[in-house]
Amino acid sequence: MHRSFLFLAALAALLAVAFGAFGAHGLSSHLDETRLAIYRTAVDYQMWHALGLGLIGLLVDRFPGQWLLLWAGWLMLVGILLFSGSLYLLSLAGWSWMGIVTPFGGTAFMAAWLVLAIAARRLAERQS
Repeated sequence: MHRSFLFLAALAALLAVAFGAFGAHGLSSHLDETRLAIYRTAVDYQMWHALGLGLIGLLVDRFPGQWLLLWAGWLMLVGILLFSGSLYLLSLAGWSWMGIVTPFGGTAFMAAWLVLAIAARRLAERQS
């Protein structure tokens, strides 16, 4: 499972770099400042959470069988898809109704970090 998270983290980071470059070089003349800022937010959150997903993948490898780490990984992935994905569609396609999806992605991100914190606390308690 950890290899899947590592693969997905690397893929998400690769796409964040590609989307960031596309936004910086290809979209600046096609989107207004508001939509460009939304696009940049999508790229930023995708990259940070790709790194978080990679961290989770490494932790799953180090501490196999920790179901909380698996939950954190899946929540992180869902957050990337819903949060960044909805912002990409909102900024590029102008689908304002996608704004209703974005908070679900943000909630998934927060839940992933919370579950990761709980898992880390439990692992620390076991180590003491």
